[in-house]
Amino acid sequence: MKVKLLIMVVMMLALSSFCFAQDNATEAGTEDTDTTAVVESIILPAPPGNLTGIDKPNDHGHAAILSWDLSPDDGAGENSVLKYEIYKWVPQLMLDINLVRDSLSVIQRILRNTTSGITEGTQADSMKIVFEKYSRDELFDIRNTLIAHVKQENTGLAEASNSYPENGAWLFVDKKPSGTKSFVHIGSKDFKSAGFVPDFANLYYRVDAVTIDGAKSSSKVLGPIQTSGQWYNTYRTPVVFSVLFFTLLTIYFVREARKGADLYVRPLGGIEAVDDAIGRATEMGRPILYVLGLGSAADIATIASFTILGRVAKKVAEYQTELLVPTYDPIVMTVAQEVVKSAYLDAGRPDAYKEDTVHFVTQSQFAYVAAVNGIMLRELPATNVYMGKFFAESLILAETGALAGSIQISGTDEIAQIPFFIVACDYTLIGEELYAASAYLGKEPVLLGSLKAQDYAKAAIILLAVIGVVLAQFEFGAAFVNLFEVAN
Repeated sequence: MKVKLLIMVVMMLALSSFCFAQDNATEAGTEDTDTTAVVESIILPAPPGNLTGIDKPNDHGHAAILSWDLSPDDGAGENSVLKYEIYKWVPQLMLDINLVRDSLSVIQRILRNTTSGITEGTQADSMKIVFEKYSRDELFDIRNTLIAHVKQENTGLAEASNSYPENGAWLFVDKKPSGTKSFVHIGSKDFKSAGFVPDFANLYYRVDAVTIDGAKSSSKVLGPIQTSGQWYNTYRTPVVFSVLFFTLLTIYFVREARKGADLYVRPLGGIEAVDDAIGRATEMGRPILYVLGLGSAADIATIASFTILGRVAKKVAEYQTELLVPTYDPIVMTVAQEVVKSAYLDAGRPDAYKEDTVHFVTQSQFAYVAAVNGIMLRELPATNVYMGKFFAESLILAETGALAGSIQISGTDEIAQIPFFIVACDYTLIGEELYAASAYLGKEPVLLGSLKAQDYAKAAIILLAVIGVVLAQFEFGAAFVNLFEVAN
């Protein structure tokens, strides 16, 4: 009952808008209108021929590719074709479903407590009446009922499409300029959308050639054709081979690392300087400040920073140097506490661990920066380590550390902040060097193996790119380049 009532509401809205437009047109009319009809002969253009259609390959379905021969009048004198209009035949059931979808859109707009830009007029008044008549919970129930109704009726579209040409109508789909020979009709796969095109249902199309005078001729009807989704996109075959190649490389190097093979990793200046910085802090009797940044525990940069923190904490425990780790996020603080505690245990100094080594400050960005800057100026740490995700506070931290006379080592994957760290810090890990540092320090077989696999994969990409550039200068080079073409 509620579904029928909402459909009636939509029809009333449309009718009231139509009447309102007719009244305005009547008022704007003039009394001296010449009602003499002028009939001119209109020459119809020749229709487009050989209309064909196929299911669009390598997609999720719900799409068809149409092709046709140009009208003989396309670009031919006064009767030249201006455009082509594409129409699709839909059964009456689809028209009924679209009406229910309209009702659903009205309900959703009312639930959002907006009239979608309509602030006055009969439509807005009608929506307000509906909103006043039903509670929000009742409107939610009506919306869910409409969705269920649309979903249920959509299951019968394939059967209803068999009734062609009875019980249906031609709906305009799109238009293309003269000279166009094809069109890809991509429908929606969402059954709640008015542009929904069902898979495995008979589809019928026609193309009209239209002149500048509005005269049109229709092609022969195309159909039935059906659409369906494919499990495998052949356009992405190069991606499959790339993934398999990288996977095999990773498995190979991980196995080698577990066997104890000495896998060479390019030395990173910032990581090599960590031991010297810790030794300097020990000699000066001043603490080491480690800042994990403003990222969450789920950020890759923060996860990589945890590994570096473990290495620093282990060295600090061995040298009996003080470590300060102020954190921005409570979850990051909890993880960092466990990392530092485990590092002290691995160093054989669990008794030296202090609970306040890792402490929470605040989750206000610049209040956190002010607190960390205060620690720098009061404690005067010998070394500041910034590893993780940083934002606008990066330069403020680095400049304050420089004023405190600290050696500073930084690393982040935020491209916009890297220049600030480079100019204000002694050592900077740029981008993915931060991730490589965790593998370099941790010596975990999985991390080390994946790092080596990445290096070899990059080398392969560079080599293929160079070969492609060279071969592209020759006629036969296009075939090689096309092997690596990826399309959606």
